[in-house]
Amino acid sequence: MSQQTPELDLQLWLDQEIIPRQNRLKSQFWELLSRCANTVPSENLLRIHSKSGGSKLSRGNDLLGFPYQVLDLIRDFDPESGLNIRVLNWFGHGLYLFILIGKKHVLATERDFQDHEFCFCTTKSAWNYPEIILDEKYNPNPGQEEIAKSKLIQWFKPIQLTANTSSIEQKISLELKDTLTFIRKCVG
Repeated sequence: MSQQTPELDLQLWLDQEIIPRQNRLKSQFWELLSRCANTVPSENLLRIHSKSGGSKLSRGNDLLGFPYQVLDLIRDFDPESGLNIRVLNWFGHGLYLFILIGKKHVLATERDFQDHEFCFCTTKSAWNYPEIILDEKYNPNPGQEEIAKSKLIQWFKPIQLTANTSSIEQKISLELKDTLTFIRKCVG
């Protein structure tokens, strides 16, 4: 019994520009996210959440076969009292802002996220981005009961982009600033 081998795309294989182009773009986004992180002083994060771990950039190459980059602010992932703000740059899919909140955090019962165009995630895992984004496992108008029953409190929204690099950086920085201002008002 013979197995057929799929035909190899030798034209793509010999394309010497495609990988350098993708790498340049990943590098540009990395630098852009780094500049956005640098606009948020650690002191501001500590005022919002005393257990803040600051900011951190990380990256991966395979989220459903696509590279991604993550900017985390605050970085307290405690399921009871933690708080994390994440910018997810998922190549081929978009740019998203996530807020992960511990069940006993003061923000856990906050419903004004909806006024800031956030949707409530309805997945069992905070990290299942394909399910949240592609399978649309979220509720734009959750009731208090749904939030209270959820084992996971996470809100998210897409960050709409334009082609201009400086406006992309401004858009991300503005989203972060607005979100941090809103959260700071909520936590007092």
